Amino acid sequence: MRVADVMQTQLRTIRGTDTVGEAIALLAENHVSGVPVVDDHGRLAGVLSSSDILETLAEHAEPRARESIFDEMLVQEVMTPRPQTIAPDANVKDAAQRMLYLEVHRLFVEEEGRLVGVVSTTDLVRALSTIKV
Repeated sequence: MRVADVMQTQLRTIRGTDTVGEAIALLAENHVSGVPVVDDHGRLAGVLSSSDILETLAEHAEPRARESIFDEMLVQEVMTPRPQTIAPDANVKDAAQRMLYLEVHRLFVEEEGRLVGVVSTTDLVRALSTIKV
């Protein structure tokens, strides 16, 4: 089974110049824990996950500082740069092994430098649940 067979292709993206508040709304509206950050040309620049947001909140102990994060801090200040990628023709087993080794919950799928999808641990579990043994 290939990554292309299980990946999600309906991606919501965000730009690094958007606010963390906008990103939180996007994550909540789409019921996802991470979103790809793209540059002005639509190329993958980073990933913003709920973990990134929580770590940033933890670093700001004062309530006033926390409030300003949502309205003033930009995604590019909080995101993880250079997210892990994989090709659509890669084997699902390879994707699973990479996620385990790298301790990540998702790999972004790129083809010829273009973001074409994302494969997450949930996608892998869903695919595994359909296999007849």
